[in-house]
Amino acid sequence: MNATQNTAKSTTAADKKFDGFTDEERAAMKEHAKELKKAARLGAAKADGERDVLEKIAEMKESDRVLAERFHAIVTASAPALTPKLWYGMPAYAKDGKVVCFFQSAEKFKARYATIGFNDIATLDEGTMWPTAFAVTALTADDEARLAELVKRAVS
Repeated sequence: MNATQNTAKSTTAADKKFDGFTDEERAAMKEHAKELKKAARLGAAKADGERDVLEKIAEMKESDRVLAERFHAIVTASAPALTPKLWYGMPAYAKDGKVVCFFQSAEKFKARYATIGFNDIATLDEGTMWPTAFAVTALTADDEARLAELVKRAVS
């Protein structure tokens, strides 16, 4: 290796620090890996997703727990065909093994609001642009009705 190559290599390593993922993101990925291993070990049909989701919700800080409980109730009432499961350590609801919608607590990612989101399998298409995630700090009766309608549309 000549001096120019050696200098370039050492300069690149010394000058650039890779920030990468946050501690919270790394923790979520580790949780997801555990979820996948558990599902493979137990078999997807045997994994008790509802129990896992309810346990995870029970562990949340009160403000997140209240929102997650309401979202769980809305999803199970509006789309009983969806299967509850953990996804990156958060409550999610799947159709044919693919996550349709999910809840992400504010506390987990140190955000000022929780997130309720829909993945691309959700059939929410509306023109050329539509929302797939919502910042949530509280749920009013109108919000709950809107979410129920979105969940129904997502699986239709």
